[in-house]
Amino acid sequence: MTPTVRTWWPALAATFFLAAANVNAQMPTQLPTQAPTQAPAPAKVPTADPNLARNLAATCANCHGTHGQARGEMKSIAGYSADKIIAMLADYKSGNQPATIMHQISKGYTDEQIRLIANYLAAQPAKK
Repeated sequence: MTPTVRTWWPALAATFFLAAANVNAQMPTQLPTQAPTQAPAPAKVPTADPNLARNLAATCANCHGTHGQARGEMKSIAGYSADKIIAMLADYKSGNQPATIMHQISKGYTDEQIRLIANYLAAQPAKK
């Protein structure tokens, strides 16, 4: 004989009722009237990743070569001044400089990330 709603429904309802009663019994009846006297612990400030700039610039290596030193027809960007790299990326980001993919890539970075990338690539030796 297969169970029907009439046979299992009362047991299910009783289970939920007892569970709800148990939760209510464990809850405090009054909320505290004053704030805790102990101050919360200060939030831990994450330490800066020393490799963050290098890791962000690694995406540039797909086209512009390792450390910005491209091979073949692609433009090397290693050794450019940070200000020039920031200006070039700003032009791509705004659409002022036509591109096939750089306008999309540059829009994926914050201004701070672009500054980190530019400073990293500016510190790399220019391709010889």
